Amino acid sequence: MNIKLIAIGKTDNKSLQTLIDDYTKRLSFYIKFDLEIIPDIKNVKNLSESQQKEKEGELILAKLSATDQLILLDENGKNFSSVGFSEELQKKMNSGVKTLVFVIGGPYGFSETVYKKAQGKVSLSLMTFSHQMVRLFFIEQLYRGFTILRNEPYHHQ
Repeated sequence: MNIKLIAIGKTDNKSLQTLIDDYTKRLSFYIKFDLEIIPDIKNVKNLSESQQKEKEGELILAKLSATDQLILLDENGKNFSSVGFSEELQKKMNSGVKTLVFVIGGPYGFSETVYKKAQGKVSLSLMTFSHQMVRLFFIEQLYRGFTILRNEPYHHQ
């Protein structure tokens, strides 16, 4: 199985980017992982929230292939413990999913079109985090999930 994380906008904090790169490298020992960044939409001042979500949604959906399974990182998604998330990853691998795609939306979330296309939603927390920090937290949780599946000492119970 391949895992892809799609996010809107680049990470401009060098310290965060260094940590993202570190966990991305660590994750590569377990699974093929890609982080795809969709550039910020230009002239958002001239767009309503709805229009911005639609434009971002079009760009997100253009990155998907027909066989990809789409999971949205969404505040209203399912909450998992780290162990529970690792078990969910194992289920996806066992089910034969070729590419599992997680998406971090823009500042206003996702368009209805993207919600309709998604096969699931995951929440990282009830708290709100910056989109840049969510990338780091999510990639770290992916890494943690694979260390749990391999019974490696990274995660402590």
